[in-house]
Amino acid sequence: MQVLITVQEMRAACRAIRRNGQSLGLVPTMGALHAGHIALVRAARSQCDVVAASIFVNPTQFGPNEDFAKYPRTFEQDCAMLRSESVALVFAPQPEEMYPTGASTIVEVEGVGDRLDGASRPGHFRGVATVVAKLFHIAAPDKAFFGQKDAAQVAVLRRMVRDLNFDLELIVCPTMREPDGLALSSRNRYLSAEQRTRALVLSSALNAISAAYRAGQKDVARLLEAGRHAIAAEPEVRIDYLAIVDWDTLMPFTEARAGALVAVAAHVGSTRLIDNTILE
Repeated sequence: MQVLITVQEMRAACRAIRRNGQSLGLVPTMGALHAGHIALVRAARSQCDVVAASIFVNPTQFGPNEDFAKYPRTFEQDCAMLRSESVALVFAPQPEEMYPTGASTIVEVEGVGDRLDGASRPGHFRGVATVVAKLFHIAAPDKAFFGQKDAAQVAVLRRMVRDLNFDLELIVCPTMREPDGLALSSRNRYLSAEQRTRALVLSSALNAISAAYRAGQKDVARLLEAGRHAIAAEPEVRIDYLAIVDWDTLMPFTEARAGALVAVAAHVGSTRLIDNTILE
């Protein structure tokens, strides 16, 4: 496994793979890897000849009062996990490599990028779109792999790929969960044992909405009320948003339909968690 730290090194390595006629799958990460990331790597390995991963805690997607400084960084452990999964390339640049002095170009996906997390974390999706566009240009993968847990991010990146004519396929893999239903997240390690138990109300709320929908309820206001009622069981969990939206546009529905995205973000203590499900 090669660990590459400069754009030039990564670009050269990826070009060599393509010259050999091999397909390349890219798994972008911010490190602090868990089983959800490994599921993405395995999906990439099943669909591509060669797998590359990036480890980069992207400063431009964090707000001024967010957790950039304390975001978990476990680089050696991450590399060991990726090596055991036969990842060929790990791109691990420093911020100044991705954002050289004087850099002023950004990628902003207007509309969809202003909704859900884009509304509660202004500038977040601008940072995400900018860094992912850079990674796509550097690696030029055939396929890039993301998790459904970041469904709003997926919507933004799908639009970016379409609008900027990136020659790649964006693959979305199912959310990985703990046996009790908690969605895997690098930020889960911030939670105390008590907070982790409280965090289960996020998946409980999604399950309550899904159950009500399957029972025939289509009115979005009533479905969301079922979700809020579930979260109210833990008064110390503060809802950021709970919404039923079109997964392509992130625009809200008034009447639920199959394929709609049910998305929730909430603060458990000082930790902000997200989760979602698709109505079936």
